[in-house]
Amino acid sequence: GLRRALERGEFALHYQPRVVLPDGELCGFEALLRWHSAELGLVGPTEFIPLVEENGLIVPLGEWVLLRACRQAREWRDAGLEFEAIAVNVSPRQVKSDAIVAVVRAALANCGLEARMLELEITESSAVFQDPNCLARLHQLKALGVCISLDDFGTGYSSLAFLKTFQFDRIKVDQSFMVNLAADATNRAIAASMLALAHELGIPVLAEGIETEEQVAFLREHCAHPGGFEVQGFLFSHPMPADECTRLLGARR
Repeated sequence: GLRRALERGEFALHYQPRVVLPDGELCGFEALLRWHSAELGLVGPTEFIPLVEENGLIVPLGEWVLLRACRQAREWRDAGLEFEAIAVNVSPRQVKSDAIVAVVRAALANCGLEARMLELEITESSAVFQDPNCLARLHQLKALGVCISLDDFGTGYSSLAFLKTFQFDRIKVDQSFMVNLAADATNRAIAASMLALAHELGIPVLAEGIETEEQVAFLREHCAHPGGFEVQGFLFSHPMPADECTRLLGARR
């Protein structure tokens, strides 16, 4: 079904707003892949993403996502709608592909999108950060002017080593560390340490999976970055189709 899905046009992108605190302004979106299978109905990304990673379909599918997200960002800009950036997840397998730099460059050129408006989220992976060729590609992508963020920070292989290896533009604190902060002293300690580390390194932070005011209060207390910090989660908005995002952006004029 996955092999036919791209040909059938069964994939779609939803966009989850990202908000900067403390002022609460919408600052961008993360593009999230959805699959509406003709046979299976709506299939969750946790079910199909590991499969496309395994069988290699993530490379052509990732190209489609990148182009579609850049095109949507360009459409919003052409309509005079203001936002800072659109974020796209890039898998380790894509980074290992020799074509990744050319693919990103072509997507930006095809859509006429400024590189600074594209953020590539790279998941922690030893397959990327211990491979000199992959690191070289990340440096080439950064040279294009795109933002490179470290996704799911704290869940992968040797996070601190990654921060020494590459200069990230943003750290995304994984949502697993933002759960049940009131009762979980370990999560509180880890999350506070991550925020302190990011501040000391001068790297902006985005916290994922924010669903409660308690989490926001914790972030306000522990995140000292002078530019504030970004959040995304159900407290602010669920992922939405592009037309709903268009209305949201339009309402901010």
